[in-house]
Amino acid sequence: MGTGTERGGELIPRPRRTPDALRVALAHIAPHRLAEVEQQKNEAFALAAEHDTLGPLHGWTNVWAREVEVERRYGLSARRRAALDALHRTSDKADPAFRAAMDELRAVEDEAARAVSG
Repeated sequence: MGTGTERGGELIPRPRRTPDALRVALAHIAPHRLAEVEQQKNEAFALAAEHDTLGPLHGWTNVWAREVEVERRYGLSARRRAALDALHRTSDKADPAFRAAMDELRAVEDEAARAVSG
């Protein structure tokens, strides 16, 4: 795998929005999150079966498409790490650094959501 500078900072191409494609992508870019994705997928399938609706599966796909988008793009991933680091440095919600970090996390999430929704 490269340094993340190829394809405009993308570690891998954007995968299709299917459970298998998202899992394979995550295995390449963030293998430490595979147990998390599988657990949440199993929970989504159980809820879908219990309530006879595809809503939980659509929700799972949306969440993990955004997560893969952040993880696969070096710039977004770095921004999220920096914001999370800033949050861990302060527990005071009145601290302007806390608010700035939360705003940055929201901006990263919004950018990832726009990227995968189109």
